[in-house]
Amino acid sequence: MTSRTSHSTTFSSSLYFFDRGPHGTAQPITERINERHPMKPHRLTLTNALVMGYGLDKQIHNMYDPRPATQAELEAYHDHDYIDFLSKVTPGNQAQMRQMIDVFNCVEDCPIFADMFDFCRMYAGASLAGARKLCAGTTDIAINWSGGLHHAKRGEASGFCYVNDIVLAILELLRYHPRVLYIDIDIHHGDGVELAFYHSNRVMTVSFHKYTGDFFPGTGKLDDNGNGPGKHFCLNVPLQDGIDDDMYLSIFKTVIDDTVTAFRPSAIVLQCGADSLGCDRLGAFNLSIAAHGECVNFVRKYNVPLLVLGGGGYTIKNVSRCWTYETAVLVGATIPDELPATVYDSFFEDSHWKLHPPLTGKVDNQNSIASLQRITTTIRHKLRYLQGAPSVAMQEIPPDLQGLMGDEERNAEEKDEESQGTGKAGEARVDTSNARNEFFDGENDVDRDDDEPPTAPNVRGRGGSRRGGRGGRRGRGRGRGRGAATTPAATRENGDGDTEEAAVPLPRRGRGRGRGRGRGRGKAADKDKDKENSNPTADSSSGTPMDVDVDV
Repeated sequence: MTSRTSHSTTFSSSLYFFDRGPHGTAQPITERINERHPMKPHRLTLTNALVMGYGLDKQIHNMYDPRPATQAELEAYHDHDYIDFLSKVTPGNQAQMRQMIDVFNCVEDCPIFADMFDFCRMYAGASLAGARKLCAGTTDIAINWSGGLHHAKRGEASGFCYVNDIVLAILELLRYHPRVLYIDIDIHHGDGVELAFYHSNRVMTVSFHKYTGDFFPGTGKLDDNGNGPGKHFCLNVPLQDGIDDDMYLSIFKTVIDDTVTAFRPSAIVLQCGADSLGCDRLGAFNLSIAAHGECVNFVRKYNVPLLVLGGGGYTIKNVSRCWTYETAVLVGATIPDELPATVYDSFFEDSHWKLHPPLTGKVDNQNSIASLQRITTTIRHKLRYLQGAPSVAMQEIPPDLQGLMGDEERNAEEKDEESQGTGKAGEARVDTSNARNEFFDGENDVDRDDDEPPTAPNVRGRGGSRRGGRGGRRGRGRGRGRGAATTPAATRENGDGDTEEAAVPLPRRGRGRGRGRGRGRGKAADKDKDKENSNPTADSSSGTPMDVDVDV
């Protein structure tokens, strides 16, 4: 057997991390949770050890120690009573709070453990920080392996998910991006995220998962469709036990490519639950680490701002291998199959310290080519109802979060970004350049209405006032569009299951090289009668889609 020299320290000795224990190693928090519980948070310790061991930290542009999410940020989606409960309950007082524990479903799968609220604030804060970086344009890919807890609901815990960091991050992205695509490759259905945006046409959710009707969480049927404005914006790919690499990659690439073509997202959130790997304690698929990573690579190649999150995964040695390999994929690095030596070598000894151990063929494949074709055909039929990507109002979503960042404390990293003007950590983005066509240029400007007198330049609105908080109305990409912009209502679900609508009017004129978001459609003003017949092909009464160049 080849001798291996362990490192004296692991990832936490780096400047990017705080030491949480002696000898520079991070103390697993598993001891604070029931030892029989399948969720082992120290899988993150192993992941970071392998990432550092491979030297991938040298190829990541920036690594941050983000501040925990504030209670106000958590309540951007979750109910106040629920967050207040999470902040107060402890193992010491849970007997006195038994009734509330039952109400908020913190039983069995979601036990009460020490420092639980701090744990939730930490992983949610990291996902929010990643979303802010993408909004600010200071990065094109953000990774938070501690996030991706997709089962948590607005007012209760579920499936070891207490706070839904994915929903919070998507809400953050919607402040700047008109359309967000959520992709979930966890073996369990992403029910919490789907429910949060079930009535929205600005977020499309696509979940690839095992579905039998009784496999947790029991949701995610093929014919689930969304509701109201969100109808046809909810896609589910229900799979059976034992699906292999070839089948999974075939349906994944087909569905995602069709979805991106139809929806044309301006940002993507990818949940990379590793319980879809073969040999997972709770899973039943036959995916290899290479195939799981190919899904990540396929999404990366769209060159759309991408937030990558963790999720499920209960065989921790395989979870850490998988997320390490996908970190390499995201930074464009090639790493050897031989694992680096760390103080955690004992976890990987049974596979002779290999990055890609054999994980496939352990479960009989119950999927057929015909069943996958039926799924693909059904999803393509749904996508035809989209009739092009929706044109949306450029407004902060959700409206009740305006001004939130003005009250919160900034950590040192965010203050540094703000002082140096490098995006202000996503809290605001000030653009000092003016495109040539952003202003009315006098009576020779072809954008002037026929009934407008030639006056001094009239500034085409850029939002009117300083962009509050982290939001903004400027989009990525450059396009040419004509006509008055319509203002559809933005919807969000309230606590009673109903939807609230809020509409923000846009400036009446919309032509030029403005940095518009996505695809716009509109109608130009009627021209003089002598112009109507001069060039029939140039009639602008029908809307023309804009082409978008996405800056990443």
